[in-house]
Amino acid sequence: MMLEGWDLEVLLSGSMSVLVPPSLVCGAGGVSVTERGELDALDTPRVEVKTWLPLEDQIPPYSPQLSRIETEQPAMSDTQCGQFVDWGKMTDLEKDSPVVPSIIDDNLLKQYARQGYWAKSHSLRGKIYEQIIKAVSCRTVTPDADVYKDIVGKITGKRSPSTLPLPEFVDGSVVPNYCLNTNGTVAVRKIVVCISNQFPDISFCPVLPAIVALLLHYSADEADCFEKVCRLLACNDRTKHFIDQTFLAYESSCMTFGDLANKYCQGAHKLIVSASEDVLEVYSDWLRWMFGDLPFNYAARVLDIFFVEGFKVLYRVALALLKFFRKIRIRQPEKSANIRTDIQNFVQSIAEHIPVEKLLDKAFSIRLFSRKEIRLLRDANEKALKQKGITVNQKRQRHNVHLAVNAENFKSNIVSAKEMREIWSWIPERFALCQPMLIFTTLDHGYSLNRFYAHCEGYEPTIILIKTTEAEVCGAYLTTDWRERRRGGNKLSYFGTGECFVFKLQPEMERYEWVIIKHPEMEASKSLLDACPESPQQPGILNTEPPQEESLLTSSEEPSDRLSPFLATRHFNLTSKATSMFMAGSAEYIIIGGGSYPALYIDGNLNHGTTGRSSTFDNLPLCSETFQITVLEVWSFQDVMPN
Repeated sequence: MMLEGWDLEVLLSGSMSVLVPPSLVCGAGGVSVTERGELDALDTPRVEVKTWLPLEDQIPPYSPQLSRIETEQPAMSDTQCGQFVDWGKMTDLEKDSPVVPSIIDDNLLKQYARQGYWAKSHSLRGKIYEQIIKAVSCRTVTPDADVYKDIVGKITGKRSPSTLPLPEFVDGSVVPNYCLNTNGTVAVRKIVVCISNQFPDISFCPVLPAIVALLLHYSADEADCFEKVCRLLACNDRTKHFIDQTFLAYESSCMTFGDLANKYCQGAHKLIVSASEDVLEVYSDWLRWMFGDLPFNYAARVLDIFFVEGFKVLYRVALALLKFFRKIRIRQPEKSANIRTDIQNFVQSIAEHIPVEKLLDKAFSIRLFSRKEIRLLRDANEKALKQKGITVNQKRQRHNVHLAVNAENFKSNIVSAKEMREIWSWIPERFALCQPMLIFTTLDHGYSLNRFYAHCEGYEPTIILIKTTEAEVCGAYLTTDWRERRRGGNKLSYFGTGECFVFKLQPEMERYEWVIIKHPEMEASKSLLDACPESPQQPGILNTEPPQEESLLTSSEEPSDRLSPFLATRHFNLTSKATSMFMAGSAEYIIIGGGSYPALYIDGNLNHGTTGRSSTFDNLPLCSETFQITVLEVWSFQDVMPN
């Protein structure tokens, strides 16, 4: 297939190529060409463009599987792909197309998407969307434009399209106006209703009206928009996940975002915890912030990058929104009691506070987990939801996560219910669904390490709380069953995962996570935090290293093989072993956090301990460096969701 009137090929780097009109090859606009090789069967010279071409004439392929951009018809104009647009609202368009160099690779395409090269050209954005969506791998039978033309009349009948009720799966979401005219908002309702007819398995998809509305701006007609959205919904390539379609998938993405906010937006997360009794209820809106609440030009820029880079960019932008919201919120003298509504209002009016470029710059300054790690986390959250009775056919079911620590039922000799809620806000969302359950306390079970192991084995994860004779309170969140200590036989061996953390509550509150989360560069280079076997041993310090086992991380989807904090220490391949010494235990002591000094060292009588700056968590001492224990408690997690 060839574009009508286009017959020459411009060679690009690798196997990618684009088509240019003959007028450009003839030297129009100062473009020079150079013959390469002999004429082909069509007597068409192969040329290499040496100067700059308008981006409209160079749409690089979205996927390496595409060797060139091909279409059966000439590119559509603004009027052809904008019959539903209120052009009076499209104030940021420019007549001239941007220019780019002729040699374009995937990295350059990503750069163009991030910098908004086609944001001011309506027809160019429409062409790019068309080519990207056309390249999506779909199920064999996917509804297309012809299907829409066949069913739309039967489904809508004689009813006025403007009164069509939206499907239940949109969960009360309204059709955003964006820059659509009246016919456009009506068309969105018709398209969404027809999609529900063709995709009966969709049980929860609150962002669908916004996605349809955005794509309708760049579609030739309703049927064209219907086909585009159906291709996104029918995508069968898991690495190019586009739209969640069940409550299970949507809820696991919300939990995943909550986990990321807990790690990368700790200030905003703490603000939400203090202002809301149900943190996950607030995070359940995270996708609607971008597709529904953001103004049109912001949402379209996010969609540009989303189509090129995938789902990870949505997490980035949502985290950036939280960071900016916190900055605005703390400056306000009077604060609303409804933080969920406050975030929504901030996102809707973001143009008054933050330019879109600044928002995107902040989003890409966040050193986020890799796609592989995010998928691991999301899979773990989905598995936890399934274990608690959530199915793919589940309708919306909201449970109060933050009140898992019930003040009436909770009783501890170390922390209050409020302090335990603070700890609960730090743990992964999949465990925050459960209530705390006391499994060991020195007041009832005695000051014995053997009894500690007897009561704690078989439980994971667990939380250790320590109160000292100086009324200091500290502890640790540990992800792995203490039975794992036996894997090393008589040799002390470390175990656990990168989700472990240590903390102090009294006299001040502070959490210390795995050092790799904040300093990912340490995984690839030698660090000063390496263990020093030659250094003299101090009280409470062990010069032991974890067993060296073969790494299971032999491949990566990204250039930087970022380590997943959800894998066990035996899967790590770090140059600095001390950064993965999470927990260890013997008959004489337990250690949490290793390296030159443990974060916590507790003796076999559960009576005395030491604390220092560990290489694993890069923490300050959690209490007095040498301390005596008054009470030690271990808490696990009880499932409270109905089976």
